[in-house]
Amino acid sequence: MFQTIRNAWALPDLRKKLLYTLMIIVIFRIGSAITVPFLDAKLLSNAMSSNGNNLFGYIDILTGGAFSKATIFAMSVSPYINASIIIQLLAVAIPALGRLEREGETGRKVIAQITRYVTVGLGLLQGFFYYIFLRNQGIVLSDYRNGAVGVWAAFVIIAAFSAGAALIMWLGEQINEKGIGNGISIILFAGIVSRGPAIFLSIQKYWSLAVGGSTQYFYLVPAVLVLFLVVIAAIVLMNEAERRIPVQYAKRVVGRKMYGGQNTFIPIKVTMSGVMPIIFASSIVAIPGTISSFFVTSTSKGWWVTVLQWFNATGWIYALVYFLLIIAFNYFYVNIQYNPYEMANNLKKNNGGIPGIRPGKPTSDYIKHILYRITLIGALFLAVIAVLPIFLSLGAGMSFALGGTTVLIVVGVALDTMRSLESQMMMRHYKGFLE
Repeated sequence: MFQTIRNAWALPDLRKKLLYTLMIIVIFRIGSAITVPFLDAKLLSNAMSSNGNNLFGYIDILTGGAFSKATIFAMSVSPYINASIIIQLLAVAIPALGRLEREGETGRKVIAQITRYVTVGLGLLQGFFYYIFLRNQGIVLSDYRNGAVGVWAAFVIIAAFSAGAALIMWLGEQINEKGIGNGISIILFAGIVSRGPAIFLSIQKYWSLAVGGSTQYFYLVPAVLVLFLVVIAAIVLMNEAERRIPVQYAKRVVGRKMYGGQNTFIPIKVTMSGVMPIIFASSIVAIPGTISSFFVTSTSKGWWVTVLQWFNATGWIYALVYFLLIIAFNYFYVNIQYNPYEMANNLKKNNGGIPGIRPGKPTSDYIKHILYRITLIGALFLAVIAVLPIFLSLGAGMSFALGGTTVLIVVGVALDTMRSLESQMMMRHYKGFLE
Protein backbone atom coordinates (compact mmCIF):
# COMPACT_ATOMS: atom_id res chain seq x y z
CA MET A 1 0.00 0.00 0.00
CA PHE A 2 2.74 2.46 0.96
CA GLN A 3 4.68 1.54 -2.17
CA THR A 4 1.60 2.27 -4.29
CA ILE A 5 1.14 5.69 -2.67
CA ARG A 6 4.82 6.52 -3.16
CA ASN A 7 4.67 5.54 -6.82
CA ALA A 8 1.51 7.59 -7.34
CA TRP A 9 3.11 10.58 -5.62
CA ALA A 10 5.91 10.51 -8.19
CA LEU A 11 3.41 11.30 -10.97
CA PRO A 12 2.52 15.04 -11.13
CA ASP A 13 -1.14 14.63 -12.12
CA LEU A 14 -1.80 11.93 -9.49
CA ARG A 15 0.04 14.03 -6.91
CA LYS A 16 -2.41 16.87 -7.61
CA LYS A 17 -5.33 14.48 -7.17
CA LEU A 18 -3.93 13.22 -3.86
CA LEU A 19 -3.34 16.78 -2.60
CA TYR A 20 -6.84 17.79 -3.64
CA THR A 21 -8.33 14.83 -1.77
CA LEU A 22 -6.25 15.71 1.28
CA MET A 23 -7.47 19.32 1.09
CA ILE A 24 -11.11 18.16 1.10
CA ILE A 25 -10.40 15.96 4.14
CA VAL A 26 -8.86 18.97 5.95
CA ILE A 27 -11.96 21.07 5.16
CA PHE A 28 -14.14 18.26 6.50
CA ARG A 29 -12.18 18.05 9.73
CA ILE A 30 -12.28 21.85 10.17
CA GLY A 31 -16.06 21.82 9.73
CA SER A 32 -16.28 18.97 12.24
CA ALA A 33 -14.84 21.33 14.88
CA ILE A 34 -17.14 24.36 14.25
CA THR A 35 -19.98 24.23 16.77
CA VAL A 36 -23.49 25.29 15.80
CA PRO A 37 -24.64 28.38 17.78
CA PHE A 38 -27.15 28.36 20.66
CA LEU A 39 -25.96 24.96 21.92
CA ASP A 40 -23.96 23.81 24.96
CA ALA A 41 -21.45 21.45 23.33
CA LYS A 42 -19.86 20.35 26.61
CA LEU A 43 -23.21 19.30 28.06
CA LEU A 44 -23.98 17.33 24.89
CA SER A 45 -20.60 15.58 24.99
CA ASN A 46 -21.24 14.50 28.59
CA ALA A 47 -24.73 13.26 27.71
CA MET A 48 -23.44 11.24 24.75
CA SER A 49 -20.62 9.67 26.75
CA SER A 50 -23.05 8.49 29.43
CA ASN A 51 -25.78 7.32 27.03
CA GLY A 52 -24.26 6.58 23.65
CA ASN A 53 -25.56 3.03 23.11
CA ASN A 54 -28.26 4.05 20.63
CA LEU A 55 -28.71 5.32 17.11
CA PHE A 56 -27.16 8.65 18.06
CA GLY A 57 -24.05 6.91 19.39
CA TYR A 58 -23.75 4.97 16.13
CA ILE A 59 -24.03 8.18 14.08
CA ASP A 60 -21.41 9.80 16.32
CA ILE A 61 -18.93 7.03 15.47
CA LEU A 62 -19.52 7.46 11.74
CA THR A 63 -19.14 11.25 11.99
CA GLY A 64 -15.86 11.06 13.88
CA GLY A 65 -17.31 12.66 17.02
CA ALA A 66 -18.87 15.61 15.14
CA PHE A 67 -22.36 14.53 16.25
CA SER A 68 -21.55 14.62 19.97
CA LYS A 69 -19.96 18.06 19.53
CA ALA A 70 -23.00 19.47 17.65
CA THR A 71 -20.88 20.83 14.81
CA ILE A 72 -22.07 21.90 11.36
CA PHE A 73 -21.04 18.47 10.01
CA ALA A 74 -22.92 16.59 12.74
CA MET A 75 -25.03 14.75 10.11
CA SER A 76 -21.93 13.92 8.05
CA VAL A 77 -22.66 11.46 5.21
CA SER A 78 -25.67 9.77 6.84
CA PRO A 79 -28.32 11.76 4.84
CA TYR A 80 -26.54 10.95 1.58
CA ILE A 81 -26.15 7.26 2.45
CA ASN A 82 -29.80 7.02 3.46
CA ALA A 83 -30.86 8.82 0.27
CA SER A 84 -28.77 6.44 -1.86
CA ILE A 85 -30.31 3.42 -0.14
CA ILE A 86 -33.84 4.79 -0.62
CA ILE A 87 -33.24 5.45 -4.33
CA GLN A 88 -31.82 1.93 -4.80
CA LEU A 89 -34.90 0.41 -3.17
CA LEU A 90 -37.27 2.62 -5.16
CA ALA A 91 -35.51 1.63 -8.40
CA VAL A 92 -36.74 -1.91 -7.76
CA ALA A 93 -40.31 -0.83 -6.96
CA ILE A 94 -40.69 1.98 -9.54
CA PRO A 95 -40.09 0.89 -13.17
CA ALA A 96 -39.25 4.44 -14.33
CA LEU A 97 -36.29 4.65 -11.93
CA GLY A 98 -35.21 1.17 -12.92
CA ARG A 99 -35.14 2.21 -16.60
CA LEU A 100 -33.06 5.28 -15.72
CA GLU A 101 -30.42 3.04 -14.11
CA ARG A 102 -30.15 1.07 -17.35
CA GLU A 103 -29.83 4.13 -19.62
CA GLY A 104 -26.10 4.55 -19.06
CA GLU A 105 -24.40 7.83 -18.23
CA THR A 106 -27.48 10.01 -18.91
CA GLY A 107 -29.67 7.94 -16.62
CA ARG A 108 -27.02 7.91 -13.88
CA LYS A 109 -26.85 11.72 -13.98
CA VAL A 110 -30.62 11.95 -13.48
CA ILE A 111 -30.43 9.43 -10.62
CA ALA A 112 -27.60 11.44 -9.04
CA GLN A 113 -29.66 14.64 -9.27
CA ILE A 114 -32.66 12.94 -7.62
CA THR A 115 -30.35 11.60 -4.90
CA ARG A 116 -29.14 15.16 -4.21
CA TYR A 117 -32.68 16.43 -3.71
CA VAL A 118 -33.54 13.50 -1.44
CA THR A 119 -30.32 14.13 0.53
CA VAL A 120 -31.29 17.75 1.17
CA GLY A 121 -34.78 16.67 2.25
CA LEU A 122 -33.44 14.01 4.59
CA GLY A 123 -30.89 16.50 5.94
CA LEU A 124 -33.71 18.87 6.88
CA LEU A 125 -35.69 16.03 8.46
CA GLN A 126 -32.72 14.65 10.42
CA GLY A 127 -31.71 18.17 11.45
CA PHE A 128 -35.20 18.76 12.82
CA PHE A 129 -35.22 15.53 14.86
CA TYR A 130 -31.70 16.23 16.08
CA TYR A 131 -32.86 19.66 17.25
CA ILE A 132 -35.79 18.04 19.12
CA PHE A 133 -33.34 15.63 20.78
CA LEU A 134 -31.03 18.49 21.79
CA ARG A 135 -33.93 20.55 23.14
CA ASN A 136 -35.33 17.63 25.17
CA GLN A 137 -31.89 16.94 26.62
CA GLY A 138 -31.45 20.57 27.66
CA ILE A 139 -28.55 21.10 25.25
CA VAL A 140 -30.15 24.20 23.70
CA LEU A 141 -29.23 27.22 25.83
CA SER A 142 -32.08 28.21 28.16
CA ASP A 143 -32.34 31.73 26.70
CA TYR A 144 -33.09 30.31 23.23
CA ARG A 145 -35.80 27.71 23.88
CA ASN A 146 -39.07 29.66 23.89
CA GLY A 147 -40.79 32.52 22.10
CA ALA A 148 -39.66 34.25 18.93
CA VAL A 149 -36.02 33.87 19.95
CA GLY A 150 -36.58 30.13 20.33
CA VAL A 151 -38.09 29.90 16.83
CA TRP A 152 -35.13 31.80 15.37
CA ALA A 153 -32.65 29.57 17.23
CA ALA A 154 -34.44 26.44 15.97
CA PHE A 155 -34.31 27.75 12.40
CA VAL A 156 -30.59 28.53 12.63
CA ILE A 157 -29.72 25.16 14.22
CA ILE A 158 -31.72 23.09 11.71
CA ALA A 159 -30.42 25.16 8.78
CA ALA A 160 -26.82 24.74 9.96
CA PHE A 161 -27.15 20.95 10.24
CA SER A 162 -28.89 20.69 6.84
CA ALA A 163 -26.37 22.97 5.12
CA GLY A 164 -23.54 20.89 6.59
CA ALA A 165 -25.06 17.70 5.15
CA ALA A 166 -25.43 19.34 1.72
CA LEU A 167 -21.83 20.63 1.86
CA ILE A 168 -20.56 17.14 2.75
CA MET A 169 -22.38 15.77 -0.30
CA TRP A 170 -20.78 18.46 -2.50
CA LEU A 171 -17.30 17.78 -1.07
CA GLY A 172 -17.73 14.09 -1.83
CA GLU A 173 -18.69 14.86 -5.42
CA GLN A 174 -15.63 17.08 -5.79
CA ILE A 175 -13.41 14.18 -4.72
CA ASN A 176 -15.14 11.98 -7.33
CA GLU A 177 -14.39 14.53 -10.07
CA LYS A 178 -10.95 15.86 -9.12
CA GLY A 179 -9.57 13.53 -6.46
CA ILE A 180 -8.89 9.85 -5.86
CA GLY A 181 -11.43 7.24 -4.82
CA ASN A 182 -15.10 7.47 -3.90
CA GLY A 183 -15.70 10.86 -2.24
CA ILE A 184 -18.37 9.86 0.27
CA SER A 185 -16.38 6.77 1.29
CA ILE A 186 -13.22 8.88 1.75
CA ILE A 187 -15.08 11.34 4.00
CA LEU A 188 -16.59 8.48 6.00
CA PHE A 189 -13.13 6.95 6.28
CA ALA A 190 -11.65 10.26 7.50
CA GLY A 191 -14.35 10.62 10.17
CA ILE A 192 -13.78 7.13 11.54
CA VAL A 193 -9.99 7.32 11.46
CA SER A 194 -10.11 10.61 13.37
CA ARG A 195 -11.21 8.57 16.39
CA GLY A 196 -7.90 6.69 16.28
CA PRO A 197 -6.42 8.53 19.31
CA ALA A 198 -9.36 7.27 21.38
CA ILE A 199 -8.13 3.70 20.76
CA PHE A 200 -4.74 4.49 22.24
CA LEU A 201 -6.44 6.15 25.21
CA SER A 202 -8.46 2.95 25.74
CA ILE A 203 -5.32 0.83 25.60
CA GLN A 204 -3.60 3.17 28.03
CA LYS A 205 -6.58 2.97 30.39
CA TYR A 206 -6.56 -0.83 30.51
CA TRP A 207 -2.79 -0.94 30.82
CA SER A 208 -3.01 1.44 33.78
CA LEU A 209 -5.58 -0.89 35.34
CA ALA A 210 -3.17 -3.78 34.84
CA VAL A 211 -0.35 -1.89 36.53
CA GLY A 212 -2.74 -0.89 39.30
CA GLY A 213 -3.50 -4.48 40.26
CA SER A 214 -5.92 -5.87 37.64
CA THR A 215 -3.31 -8.28 36.29
CA GLN A 216 -5.69 -9.98 33.84
CA TYR A 217 -5.26 -7.01 31.51
CA PHE A 218 -1.58 -7.90 31.06
CA TYR A 219 -2.88 -10.83 28.99
CA LEU A 220 -6.13 -9.39 27.63
CA VAL A 221 -4.69 -6.22 26.07
CA PRO A 222 -2.07 -8.04 23.89
CA ALA A 223 -4.66 -10.71 23.05
CA VAL A 224 -7.15 -8.08 21.87
CA LEU A 225 -4.48 -6.34 19.77
CA VAL A 226 -3.54 -9.65 18.10
CA LEU A 227 -7.24 -10.36 17.50
CA PHE A 228 -7.59 -6.90 15.95
CA LEU A 229 -4.79 -7.67 13.47
CA VAL A 230 -6.32 -11.07 12.67
CA VAL A 231 -9.69 -9.40 11.98
CA ILE A 232 -8.04 -6.92 9.60
CA ALA A 233 -6.29 -9.76 7.74
CA ALA A 234 -9.58 -11.69 7.52
CA ILE A 235 -11.40 -8.63 6.15
CA VAL A 236 -8.73 -8.12 3.49
CA LEU A 237 -8.92 -11.81 2.53
CA MET A 238 -12.73 -11.86 2.33
CA ASN A 239 -12.85 -8.58 0.39
CA GLU A 240 -10.64 -10.09 -2.29
CA ALA A 241 -12.32 -13.53 -2.28
CA GLU A 242 -14.69 -14.36 -5.13
CA ARG A 243 -16.44 -17.31 -6.73
CA ARG A 244 -15.86 -17.53 -10.48
CA ILE A 245 -18.59 -19.12 -12.59
CA PRO A 246 -17.05 -20.38 -15.87
CA VAL A 247 -18.69 -19.09 -19.06
CA GLN A 248 -18.05 -20.24 -22.64
CA TYR A 249 -19.18 -18.28 -25.69
CA ALA A 250 -20.03 -20.13 -28.90
CA LYS A 251 -18.32 -19.22 -32.14
CA ARG A 252 -20.37 -17.30 -34.69
CA VAL A 253 -19.57 -15.94 -38.13
CA VAL A 254 -20.59 -12.40 -39.04
CA GLY A 255 -19.65 -11.59 -42.63
CA ARG A 256 -16.06 -12.73 -43.07
CA LYS A 257 -15.17 -12.49 -39.39
CA MET A 258 -15.58 -15.04 -36.61
CA TYR A 259 -16.61 -13.87 -33.16
CA GLY A 260 -16.80 -15.63 -29.82
CA GLY A 261 -15.28 -18.90 -28.86
CA GLN A 262 -13.50 -17.55 -25.80
CA ASN A 263 -13.72 -18.79 -22.23
CA THR A 264 -14.30 -16.34 -19.39
CA PHE A 265 -16.04 -16.25 -16.02
CA ILE A 266 -18.60 -14.34 -13.96
CA PRO A 267 -16.95 -13.11 -10.72
CA ILE A 268 -19.17 -13.16 -7.62
CA LYS A 269 -17.58 -11.59 -4.56
CA VAL A 270 -18.07 -13.29 -1.21
CA THR A 271 -18.84 -9.96 0.51
CA MET A 272 -20.71 -8.54 -2.48
CA SER A 273 -23.07 -6.44 -0.33
CA GLY A 274 -20.26 -4.67 1.56
CA VAL A 275 -21.25 -2.99 4.80
CA MET A 276 -24.78 -2.07 3.68
CA PRO A 277 -26.45 -4.95 5.60
CA ILE A 278 -24.60 -3.87 8.77
CA ILE A 279 -25.75 -0.26 8.29
CA PHE A 280 -29.35 -1.44 7.82
CA ALA A 281 -29.21 -3.76 10.84
CA SER A 282 -27.46 -1.19 13.05
CA SER A 283 -30.09 1.44 12.29
CA ILE A 284 -32.96 -0.89 13.15
CA VAL A 285 -31.51 -2.59 16.23
CA ALA A 286 -30.55 0.82 17.68
CA ILE A 287 -34.15 2.09 17.57
CA PRO A 288 -35.15 0.61 20.99
CA GLY A 289 -32.12 2.25 22.63
CA THR A 290 -33.00 5.56 20.99
CA ILE A 291 -36.60 5.33 22.22
CA SER A 292 -35.29 4.49 25.67
CA SER A 293 -33.09 7.60 25.72
CA PHE A 294 -36.13 9.77 24.96
CA PHE A 295 -38.81 8.28 27.22
CA VAL A 296 -37.28 5.99 29.87
CA THR A 297 -36.17 7.57 33.16
CA SER A 298 -34.98 6.12 36.46
CA THR A 299 -38.59 6.07 37.71
CA SER A 300 -40.14 4.48 34.60
CA LYS A 301 -41.89 1.14 35.11
CA GLY A 302 -43.79 -1.34 32.98
CA TRP A 303 -43.26 -4.25 30.62
CA TRP A 304 -42.22 -1.95 27.78
CA VAL A 305 -39.36 -0.60 29.89
CA THR A 306 -38.12 -4.17 30.39
CA VAL A 307 -38.36 -4.90 26.66
CA LEU A 308 -36.39 -1.74 25.81
CA GLN A 309 -33.72 -2.71 28.34
CA TRP A 310 -33.31 -6.07 26.57
CA PHE A 311 -31.86 -4.14 23.62
CA ASN A 312 -28.99 -2.63 25.54
CA ALA A 313 -26.05 -2.46 23.12
CA THR A 314 -23.91 -4.59 25.46
CA GLY A 315 -26.49 -7.36 25.98
CA TRP A 316 -26.68 -10.79 24.39
CA ILE A 317 -30.25 -10.26 23.10
CA TYR A 318 -29.08 -7.16 21.21
CA ALA A 319 -26.15 -9.16 19.77
CA LEU A 320 -28.41 -12.07 18.70
CA VAL A 321 -30.97 -9.81 16.98
CA TYR A 322 -28.14 -7.84 15.37
CA PHE A 323 -26.56 -11.08 14.09
CA LEU A 324 -29.82 -12.35 12.54
CA LEU A 325 -30.70 -8.97 10.99
CA ILE A 326 -27.32 -8.75 9.26
CA ILE A 327 -27.87 -12.17 7.66
CA ALA A 328 -31.43 -11.28 6.62
CA PHE A 329 -30.44 -7.91 5.13
CA ASN A 330 -27.54 -9.56 3.31
CA TYR A 331 -29.93 -11.80 1.39
CA PHE A 332 -32.30 -8.88 0.87
CA TYR A 333 -29.58 -6.65 -0.56
CA VAL A 334 -28.18 -9.39 -2.83
CA ASN A 335 -31.67 -10.12 -4.20
CA ILE A 336 -31.98 -6.44 -5.10
CA GLN A 337 -28.55 -6.15 -6.71
CA TYR A 338 -28.42 -9.49 -8.58
CA ASN A 339 -31.09 -10.96 -10.86
CA PRO A 340 -30.19 -14.55 -11.88
CA TYR A 341 -32.92 -14.60 -14.56
CA GLU A 342 -31.52 -11.47 -16.21
CA MET A 343 -27.97 -12.83 -16.00
CA ALA A 344 -29.08 -16.09 -17.66
CA ASN A 345 -30.96 -14.19 -20.41
CA ASN A 346 -27.92 -12.00 -21.12
CA LEU A 347 -25.74 -15.08 -21.50
CA LYS A 348 -28.27 -16.65 -23.85
CA LYS A 349 -28.55 -13.50 -25.99
CA ASN A 350 -24.76 -13.37 -26.39
CA ASN A 351 -24.47 -17.07 -27.31
CA GLY A 352 -22.86 -17.80 -23.98
CA GLY A 353 -23.43 -20.54 -21.50
CA ILE A 354 -22.11 -22.30 -18.43
CA PRO A 355 -20.41 -25.60 -19.32
CA GLY A 356 -22.62 -28.54 -18.38
CA ILE A 357 -25.69 -26.34 -17.69
CA ARG A 358 -28.50 -25.89 -20.22
CA PRO A 359 -29.47 -22.30 -21.15
CA GLY A 360 -32.57 -20.66 -19.71
CA LYS A 361 -34.08 -21.70 -16.41
CA PRO A 362 -31.40 -24.31 -15.50
CA THR A 363 -28.75 -21.58 -15.86
CA SER A 364 -30.69 -19.12 -13.69
CA ASP A 365 -31.29 -21.82 -11.06
CA TYR A 366 -27.58 -22.68 -11.06
CA ILE A 367 -26.57 -19.02 -10.64
CA LYS A 368 -29.19 -18.54 -7.90
CA HIS A 369 -27.90 -21.61 -6.03
CA ILE A 370 -24.33 -20.28 -6.11
CA LEU A 371 -25.46 -16.78 -5.10
CA TYR A 372 -27.31 -18.09 -2.06
CA ARG A 373 -24.37 -20.22 -0.92
CA ILE A 374 -21.84 -17.40 -1.37
CA THR A 375 -24.23 -14.95 0.32
CA LEU A 376 -24.50 -17.21 3.37
CA ILE A 377 -20.70 -17.31 3.76
CA GLY A 378 -20.40 -13.54 3.35
CA ALA A 379 -23.35 -12.88 5.68
CA LEU A 380 -21.94 -15.08 8.45
CA PHE A 381 -18.55 -13.38 8.11
CA LEU A 382 -20.05 -9.87 8.34
CA ALA A 383 -22.27 -10.86 11.26
CA VAL A 384 -19.37 -12.37 13.22
CA ILE A 385 -17.18 -9.31 12.66
CA ALA A 386 -20.01 -6.97 13.68
CA VAL A 387 -20.93 -8.75 16.94
CA LEU A 388 -17.36 -9.64 17.92
CA PRO A 389 -16.80 -6.39 19.90
CA ILE A 390 -20.05 -7.00 21.80
CA PHE A 391 -18.97 -10.47 22.95
CA LEU A 392 -15.52 -9.09 23.67
CA SER A 393 -17.14 -6.54 25.96
CA LEU A 394 -19.31 -9.22 27.61
CA GLY A 395 -16.52 -11.77 28.07
CA ALA A 396 -13.48 -9.62 28.83
CA GLY A 397 -15.12 -6.44 30.05
CA MET A 398 -13.21 -4.39 27.47
CA SER A 399 -14.47 -1.94 24.86
CA PHE A 400 -12.67 0.20 22.32
CA ALA A 401 -13.57 3.25 20.23
CA LEU A 402 -13.78 1.27 16.96
CA GLY A 403 -16.19 -1.62 16.47
CA GLY A 404 -16.40 -4.33 13.84
CA THR A 405 -18.49 -2.18 11.50
CA THR A 406 -16.04 0.70 11.50
CA VAL A 407 -13.08 -1.62 10.91
CA LEU A 408 -14.91 -3.11 7.92
CA ILE A 409 -15.53 0.37 6.51
CA VAL A 410 -11.95 1.55 7.07
CA VAL A 411 -10.34 -1.53 5.52
CA GLY A 412 -12.82 -1.64 2.62
CA VAL A 413 -12.33 2.03 1.73
CA ALA A 414 -8.54 1.68 1.97
CA LEU A 415 -8.56 -1.30 -0.41
CA ASP A 416 -10.88 0.43 -2.89
CA THR A 417 -8.73 3.58 -2.85
CA MET A 418 -5.57 1.57 -3.48
CA ARG A 419 -7.27 -0.20 -6.40
CA SER A 420 -8.27 3.19 -7.79
CA LEU A 421 -4.69 4.44 -7.54
CA GLU A 422 -3.36 1.31 -9.25
CA SER A 423 -5.86 1.60 -12.09
CA GLN A 424 -4.95 5.29 -12.55
CA MET A 425 -1.27 4.35 -12.86
CA MET A 426 -2.01 1.49 -15.24
CA MET A 427 -3.98 3.88 -17.47
CA ARG A 428 -0.81 5.96 -17.80
CA HIS A 429 1.18 2.89 -18.94
CA TYR A 430 3.91 3.27 -16.36
CA LYS A 431 5.39 -0.20 -16.38
CA GLY A 432 7.11 -1.49 -13.28
CA PHE A 433 5.23 0.69 -10.81
CA LEU A 434 3.05 -2.16 -9.58
CA GLU A 435 5.77 -4.80 -9.51
